[in-house]
Amino acid sequence: MTKTYFPDVTQIPYVGTKDLRSGFGFHYYNADEEIGGKKMRDWLRFSVAYWHTFGQKLDDIFGDGTAIRPWDGLTGMDLAKARVDAAFEFYDKLGVDFFCFHDRDIAPEGDTLRETNKNIETITDMFVDYQKTSHMKVLWNTANMFTNPRFVAGAASSPFADVFAFAAAQVKEGLDTAKKVGAENYVFWGGREGYESLLNTDMKREQDHLGEFFHMAADYAKEIGYTGQLLLEPKPKEPMMHQYDFDAATTIAFMKEYGLDGIYKLNLEANHANLAGHTYQHEIRVARSAGLLGSLDANQGDKLIGWDLDQFPTNLYDTTLAMYEVVANGGLNHGGLNFDAKPRRSSFTPEDMFYAHIVGMDSFAAGLKVAVKLHEDRVFDDFIQDRYSSYDSGIGASIEAGKETFTSLNDYVIDKPQAALRAATKSGRWEELEDTLNHYIIETLH
Repeated sequence: MTKTYFPDVTQIPYVGTKDLRSGFGFHYYNADEEIGGKKMRDWLRFSVAYWHTFGQKLDDIFGDGTAIRPWDGLTGMDLAKARVDAAFEFYDKLGVDFFCFHDRDIAPEGDTLRETNKNIETITDMFVDYQKTSHMKVLWNTANMFTNPRFVAGAASSPFADVFAFAAAQVKEGLDTAKKVGAENYVFWGGREGYESLLNTDMKREQDHLGEFFHMAADYAKEIGYTGQLLLEPKPKEPMMHQYDFDAATTIAFMKEYGLDGIYKLNLEANHANLAGHTYQHEIRVARSAGLLGSLDANQGDKLIGWDLDQFPTNLYDTTLAMYEVVANGGLNHGGLNFDAKPRRSSFTPEDMFYAHIVGMDSFAAGLKVAVKLHEDRVFDDFIQDRYSSYDSGIGASIEAGKETFTSLNDYVIDKPQAALRAATKSGRWEELEDTLNHYIIETLH
């Protein structure tokens, strides 16, 4: 008989909002409810992060882990196999369709890469067997090229050629794994792709190596017939002083510099956006505007603390505005919402693993409901259209058509009174729009 790892939890149901107290039930996430022309599950495509959910001990830089887990006491491949069994029970009871993993999350490293790959293949064989009897799919997988000391100075951007070669071989196995498990995406998160000091760094050479690495990866994916999306994930800092993929705009510029923008898209994370000095919505808008929005990692940070906390998302304003961009994009296509998040250190029981995901899923489901209503009512669209209406005719239309020059525009404004120029502006009504957003959140979720 298969061991039950979460005996105190049954299938998490949709319970609605009659009882506002939390518990083992979704108040807003109703997977098969149609909204905006799609089922909720198809808009949101929720994914569980294997590393935080099944590998995280809830330690931090000041203290040991507090997590109590049903597989405590196991080690090595016994631990790795037990986590697979627990994971698929968790997915089933939570009611999600996807999961994500790093290679080093699922199996321990051996003395050689060959031995490590063998461990990974043993575990991914288990994944494939479970996938045959469940609805579970892999949203994406990736390579951990930041934990091992060999990556002290980066992986593909390392100044040491042997490390570059090892990174290439590790990603080769990762892409083979992606094809094996049917991953819809493969993510490159450059945890140490950057520099600590320019005093010992050839930045241009490192970036050239990084660009070439991404081309090699794309070539290999094509060689083996892997057709999933290839995604780059920006992060501004931690652990390197300066990451080469600082934010969405920096990463897009890098992609264009090295001819990667037709090959890769972006995987964006809320906490990373905050560390870069942006909102989550800003990063999504940048990627969406460039046609490069691939997938999203769903979490939040604490604005009082300056590092990457990976909290589960609970802020309805943030989830609403993130989903506003997703709805404007027509959805996430092959991407999804991966909970790159972990319970707080004081929430250490197995049941807390479920509560944490429930609040994240409900928060994004609520945000989706509000976002769809905002789009249907054209709340911001109509205001923005009116605000830029001076470009729809006259001199504005001529500017956008490329018919004007500095000289012609000088002739147009040279004798205009200041009062006329001021009269040409309109209030941005920022506070009114935020008040309207408040009303939509409150009334839509009522």
